[in-house]
Amino acid sequence: MPEFDLDNLKKTWQEQEVQPKYDGAQIEQMLNKSSRNYVKYILWISIAEFLVILAMNSYYVFLGDDSDSFMNILSKLGVQNTNQLEADYAHLYFVLKVISLLLTGVFVVLFWQNYKRINVESNLKKLILQIIKFKKTVNLFIFANIFMIFLFMGILTYFTFSVLSDQNIQLTNPTMIGFTVGIIVTMVLCVALIWIYYRIAYGIILKRLGKNLAELRKIEESE
Repeated sequence: MPEFDLDNLKKTWQEQEVQPKYDGAQIEQMLNKSSRNYVKYILWISIAEFLVILAMNSYYVFLGDDSDSFMNILSKLGVQNTNQLEADYAHLYFVLKVISLLLTGVFVVLFWQNYKRINVESNLKKLILQIIKFKKTVNLFIFANIFMIFLFMGILTYFTFSVLSDQNIQLTNPTMIGFTVGIIVTMVLCVALIWIYYRIAYGIILKRLGKNLAELRKIEESE
């Protein structure tokens, strides 16, 4: 009986070629599937946002009245409340809500179109380009919402000073400083909250999608 040689056995085992668990085609298929799922998740989130905004706008149009807070700010600045002023503000705020709804709706459509293209794409290079385009669309959606905050605050500020001018109201320096600081703080808080929300809601998915994109690029380069 030959003598058992442990060192020889270890050497033989180490020299054996390790068979990969998955081949390149299988890995590519799994990455494609997970990438499409991530895109689908973002599509669902954007649809949920659209429905929430639609529900809130419908509530305020038919049941609620959210003008009191802004009118209270105007009254503290010395503005006399009138029916015409309330009507003007109601029309302005309705337009702003419609713009917000349309913005979200446009990006829901864009996300859906991108998802359809990614979902049916089989060519690896084209799939990579579609994923890159989708990530750019998501980033554009985030920055568009931040821009809308600046736009809305700018319009409301212009409306406020317009009303002050119509009623011949001159703000004292302390009041002007307080009003300006209030606008800046409100804007910064709104932008920060939106940024945090999108970092949580979209950031995690985009990060995973980015990893898949990097792996798909490696596969393409190796082919």
